[in-house]
Amino acid sequence: MSTLTLVGTAVGSVLLLLFLVMKARMHAFVALMLVSIAAGIFSGMPLDRIADTMQKGMGDTLGFLAIVVALGAMFGKILHEVGALDQIAAQLLKRFGKSKAHYALGIAGLICALPLFFDVAVVLLIGIVFAVARRTDGNIVKLAIPLFAGVAAAASFLLPGPVPMLLASQMKADFGWMIAIGLVAAVVGMLIAGPLYGSFISRYVNWPMPADENEPALGKGNLPSFGFSLALVLCPLVLVGMKTIGARLVTPGSQLQQWLEFIGHPFTAILLACLIVIYGLAKPRGMTNEQTLAICSAAVQPAGIILLMTGAGGVFKQILVDSGVGPALGDAMIGTGLPIAVAAFALSAMVRVIQGSATVACLTTVGLVLPVTSQLGLGGGQLAALAICIAGGSIVLSHVNDAGFWLFGKFTGANELQTLKTWTVMETLLGSVGGIIGMIAFTMF
Repeated sequence: MSTLTLVGTAVGSVLLLLFLVMKARMHAFVALMLVSIAAGIFSGMPLDRIADTMQKGMGDTLGFLAIVVALGAMFGKILHEVGALDQIAAQLLKRFGKSKAHYALGIAGLICALPLFFDVAVVLLIGIVFAVARRTDGNIVKLAIPLFAGVAAAASFLLPGPVPMLLASQMKADFGWMIAIGLVAAVVGMLIAGPLYGSFISRYVNWPMPADENEPALGKGNLPSFGFSLALVLCPLVLVGMKTIGARLVTPGSQLQQWLEFIGHPFTAILLACLIVIYGLAKPRGMTNEQTLAICSAAVQPAGIILLMTGAGGVFKQILVDSGVGPALGDAMIGTGLPIAVAAFALSAMVRVIQGSATVACLTTVGLVLPVTSQLGLGGGQLAALAICIAGGSIVLSHVNDAGFWLFGKFTGANELQTLKTWTVMETLLGSVGGIIGMIAFTMF
């Protein structure tokens, strides 16, 4: 089948997905399944291969992510229940002072969102914005934008977040380099898109505080110390980082290297962190076995739909790869003369704008660029840089087809036009800065 036909199939598939989700109001999971089948048929894929490819895409995606998401959800929920996240936020505010509260909120969002899903982090942390606004008589926009920028930066660029973890596993990138490059992208992006842009746009856009918001009980009760709380949040990152750093300092193939590889694997790292927070923090604070079980069960329930959507995106990705659509579109994009890092960012941004989901944009783009990266023989560090480029493109120009757009408006009280001026521009700045840092990192390998 000609390249033009395959490229047309890719574009048509994304447009069909947009129509089914936005106009026909079909559930995104069902829409992704239908679009995957349609893409396989119109690309000329043998009918007996379509179902097998769909199964492979679902299994390859969830085989890794399901464990990470389930353990990460439990980890984050228990941290919240014992007050560790509240302690981090409260201490940052105390140390930064009222005049720098917007910087404190950005850092709080960045740190506290590490073990949480984006929407869960927003739900758990948004009350801090209103509490600070009451105490400082602050501008809601100036405070909310940094918090959301920090949460979005952590969800997009930092391990062990589901999206960057998914990208690293699908791209077979080096996890250590993902942490290093992602950390730079997240911090720089958060500062520019959060406190700096928030301070600017708050001069022109603002809205009153929602009347039904109650101040969270920060600082009350026997909260864990700030240092211990921060150490727990960073624990999975440290364990994963030890593997990458230790692998370069110990003898290859030695027993020590094998242990570092085992402990630093994301499965083991998050499991150990989860056990530490349960038995090192929750239990000593008097949490019973029944309470712990209830919290863990409640934590994994919201993850179900996220896993289904992610798996469906993996199905679509695999169809694009195995049908030849991915290689054709990837080659066409590379054929324009764009460097691979720029092309990866542009492809991800294009899919994001059309269909809304950052996760689906990432998975779709991986399916489009993997054939090209295989031909180029890129290393783990280069693949990590490309993964950051894809993550950056996947969050730009968020608008009405993105759940985050409505989440921001719902929790802050902004209308649609105000959300476009604040949330949409913030996401675009964050994604663009992250993408540029990924491109710079790619050139350095």
